[in-house]
Amino acid sequence: MLQISNLKKHFGGVKAVDGCSFEIKPNTITALIGPNGSGKSTLFDLISGIIKPDSGNIKFNKENLTNLSVEQISNKGISRLFQQSRLFSNLTIEENLELALNQEDTKFWKNFLNRNNPDNKSTINSILKLVNMSQHKNKKSSDLSFGQKRLIEIARSILNPHKLLMLDEPVAGVNPKLRNTISRVIKQLKQQGDTILLIEHDMNFTLNIADHVIVLDNGKVIAEGTPDQIRNNKKVLEAYLGD
Repeated sequence: MLQISNLKKHFGGVKAVDGCSFEIKPNTITALIGPNGSGKSTLFDLISGIIKPDSGNIKFNKENLTNLSVEQISNKGISRLFQQSRLFSNLTIEENLELALNQEDTKFWKNFLNRNNPDNKSTINSILKLVNMSQHKNKKSSDLSFGQKRLIEIARSILNPHKLLMLDEPVAGVNPKLRNTISRVIKQLKQQGDTILLIEHDMNFTLNIADHVIVLDNGKVIAEGTPDQIRNNKKVLEAYLGD
């Protein structure tokens, strides 16, 4: 579904992504891991169009995305969860989610004023049930805990029409109970046919949920394989712990 070929991105003398190549298969959960500064978030920014590569190619369902805008890439079917909270704090949870369902992403006020679609309400109720947040739908997002905001941001990413869901640290700073909820949601999405690419520093969470793991260090892929293969890979242990 996704093919990364010899991707490079430098910031001055820093080689953030340095000749990175890998593939993501449909209907899988793939984890992108590596120590801090290994290039994971930069790679996510390149795939979603926030920054442009110096060289290399990004293909999605065999279509080249390398020079497309953020909006064009989103409309091709790639939805992303960011590390930082990006909810509209003065809107309710339901209103935040309604905005994600409209394809005219850049026309905020048109989307907001035309949001009361009965079909949308039904879809939103279903997704809130999935993430155990139905009882909070009329709360403003500013009144939510950090973990609850994370659940709503995941819900919004799911609602954005997509073929590939990119999750950047979905459980960072989240308590164990909500972590279990997020794990359940991700597994259920895969059962429904979703393809998921995630970054996560929590190795227990990552290796228990992923089908395939790709390991970055210094902007390069140093290993990939099943969770069991990665657990026992000498290069991976050295990257995290030193020689």
